[in-house]
Amino acid sequence: MRNLLNFLKRFGNVLLFLLLEAIALYLLASRPNYHNIILSKAFNATTASLFERINLASDYFSLNELNEQLKRENLRLRNTMQRVYNDSELSVFSVTDSIYMQQYLYIQASTVNNSVNKQKNYITLNKGTLNGVREDMAVIGTDGIVGIIVEAGKSYSIAMSALNLDFRLSSRLSKNGYFGSLTWDGSDIHTITLNEIPHHVDISIGDTVETAGYSAIFPEGIMVGTIDEYDSSTGDFYDIKVKLSTEFRKLNNVYVIINLKKEDQIKLEAELQETK
Repeated sequence: MRNLLNFLKRFGNVLLFLLLEAIALYLLASRPNYHNIILSKAFNATTASLFERINLASDYFSLNELNEQLKRENLRLRNTMQRVYNDSELSVFSVTDSIYMQQYLYIQASTVNNSVNKQKNYITLNKGTLNGVREDMAVIGTDGIVGIIVEAGKSYSIAMSALNLDFRLSSRLSKNGYFGSLTWDGSDIHTITLNEIPHHVDISIGDTVETAGYSAIFPEGIMVGTIDEYDSSTGDFYDIKVKLSTEFRKLNNVYVIINLKKEDQIKLEAELQETK
């Protein structure tokens, strides 16, 4: 009892103050006056801020699921774009026969292995023949060219990277259509060489280089990169260094391209060669 009296004697004023403060706040909050409105606004603002932080945290932890949804949507849009236009005409058509008009299908894949520090680099993908992947199919990323499928197993496939001494691709200058052969010399993972562009062609630093579409593998108009530097003192053709738009060290999500009209093109070209 003595301890209780000593405690009340020592902290009585503080306890009385807290009690009176609580009563005052209760009276303010229980009446529809100016102070009540201020308190309600302060409480609502605090609650809103708290819920906003909770929602931000929830959004952060759902980013992986959102990323997968975006990849599926991007794949659907790529395939839909192929269904609504005819490459032979520079116009847009709405068609119902998606097989007859459509030339390309896209298969979304992820890289499971990727080398960039060798003279002949390859990329392993997590999609194979069970998903429709076959040899000699183009591989692109969100920013441009990646490579060509050279081996296809049931669940995995291997692509020859554009960073490979054996890689060849017909490419053109976007602004004027002049085309040449694209090769990699093994010296820089950020640049690739465009050959066979004659000196009379007007070129500039920053010009866009894209696929020409002259093979049955890559569609035309896929981004390669931009001219980084060029030398006109070598023979009859420029020595053009192209800065790749694809960052191969960060490569993750890619698309394998199926050319639905590939067999027909190859057959006609082979028949023409036989008649010569």
